Amino acid sequence: MAKKVKHHVKDLRLAELGKRRIEWAEIEMPVLRLIRERFAKQKPLKGLTIAACLHVTTETANLARTLKAGGATVVVCASNPLSTQDDAAASLVVHEGVSVFAIKGENHQTYYRHINQCLDFHPKVTMDDGADLVNVLHSQRRKQLGEVVCGTEETTTGVIRLRAMARDGVLGFPIIAVNDAKTKHFFDNRYGTGQSTMDGIIRATNRLIAGTNFVISGYGWCGRGLASRARGMGANVIVCEVDPLKAIEAVMDGFRVMKIRQAAKIGDIFCTLTGDIKVISKDDFLAMKDGAIVCNSGHFNVELDLDGLASVAASRREARPYVEEFKLKDGRCIFVLGEGRLINLAAAEGHPSAVMDMSFANQALSLEYLWAEKPALEKKVYPVPQDIDDEIARLKLKAMGVNIDVLTPEQKEYLNSWEMGT
Repeated sequence: MAKKVKHHVKDLRLAELGKRRIEWAEIEMPVLRLIRERFAKQKPLKGLTIAACLHVTTETANLARTLKAGGATVVVCASNPLSTQDDAAASLVVHEGVSVFAIKGENHQTYYRHINQCLDFHPKVTMDDGADLVNVLHSQRRKQLGEVVCGTEETTTGVIRLRAMARDGVLGFPIIAVNDAKTKHFFDNRYGTGQSTMDGIIRATNRLIAGTNFVISGYGWCGRGLASRARGMGANVIVCEVDPLKAIEAVMDGFRVMKIRQAAKIGDIFCTLTGDIKVISKDDFLAMKDGAIVCNSGHFNVELDLDGLASVAASRREARPYVEEFKLKDGRCIFVLGEGRLINLAAAEGHPSAVMDMSFANQALSLEYLWAEKPALEKKVYPVPQDIDDEIARLKLKAMGVNIDVLTPEQKEYLNSWEMGT
């Protein structure tokens, strides 16, 4: 089968290992499994070609299997050069007949060639994680815009870009911001990013977290998740923010809050999670002490001014896998993890499947909704419908064996009434 399926992956011989790991991930993805069973019977996506630019992991493989069960043709490329799990990519090709264009460590040129290879399939639907695929479609392949009916976006950075496109009137089709679903960002961003980022840092460095000054730039859902996990491991957490409300929240949560330039002088480990550029600048790097460890868990490596760091470095070398040493002219060394890319996927395996279960359930059900409602939708960014969010939460609780109360008719009437007082 693999020879007949267009693909560019590292090694198809990794497929058996990938299959076992995909099955392992599926154990904690009961909601997506229930959706797949229904999709297999109803085929709500029959005839659709879906181009998915996502982190090619075992969890994503289970999403691709679900979409295919729904009747879709699925093609997959990576949304980050270092996030691909090569065995999962191989298994998708060999065992599922899914065209995959993704190799861990691919260079910039190959990364964008893979995106274009996905678009060569002329998809009707896009699934994005960071909006790179949508960006290429709008900037380089505009003739295909009329072929695309709708899309979804997985992450904060992508939603920011897409809302800017919609605001400027250039977005070519309706997109659902999956990231904004409560069953996504409350759990994926907080618990998933928190745990997997710590996992990536520890795997890359094998350093003790307890007792360190751990600096976190950004106190959104991802930042607060990481702050919680770092404190739980004994770190002295420092938060850097530009939003006064989030800064107050960080203070109330018991963290020190200060400017990055002040934190740069005392930090041992730094992690950015903002979605913006040059969050740690060249001058911030110059202020750091010898041995500082710097990484990023926002979507793109532009959060770190790596060109600025390179310009003031006397030398650079690989200290160990996923750790690059930049030696400054005065002899101090700064260590950058995973080329400044998503450390939780560059050096580890990304989010646990239990949280990706809800994220990808949102992807699957949002896509089903978009395809069914496409005639009524405008070219803008939509939230995940509340009933989808609620249904995913209900299914997750059921899978966990958790029962909750239900409002009585009297209680519902009281909540909907303005006439009943004390």
